[in-house]
Amino acid sequence: MRARAIAAVEAALTEAEAGYERPEEGHFVVSLPGTHKLTTTCSLLVGDHTLSVNAFVVRAADENREAVYRWLLEHNTRLSGIAFALDRLGDVFLVGRIPLAAVTEAQVDRLLGAVLDAADSSFDTLLELGFAGSIRREWAWRLKRGESTANLAAFERLRPGADDSES
Repeated sequence: MRARAIAAVEAALTEAEAGYERPEEGHFVVSLPGTHKLTTTCSLLVGDHTLSVNAFVVRAADENREAVYRWLLEHNTRLSGIAFALDRLGDVFLVGRIPLAAVTEAQVDRLLGAVLDAADSSFDTLLELGFAGSIRREWAWRLKRGESTANLAAFERLRPGADDSES
């Protein structure tokens, strides 16, 4: 059953034309391209009984942790086959497990799609909730020096003076 699951994972990744590495037998590391989160690194591990998925989303929040954790828990109810989780450092991951008997090429594709969608759609919100102070400082630093702010566009409301313009 494990060999069949490994073949299904490999076929799904090949079909999706996803670049991946195989650090060891049954272990796949794939980079999923996103829009908000430019790349989500996802580990697929085919064990003796389950296929597990683990994908880094964002490092531990610098501030407002309770709001970040609440948001993660509320959004877990909307996810299929995966869930947000924290590691011992507080970094945010998406994790999931499915029995080997359920591993098909289509199921792996759905699983990777769910990971990509959840990581990409949550990224800006998690950054804003957990790193607003840092984002405000970055805005101020770049504006003061005339640096590009293109990659801060998603956080326009945190730009210095943004609140003043709405009054």
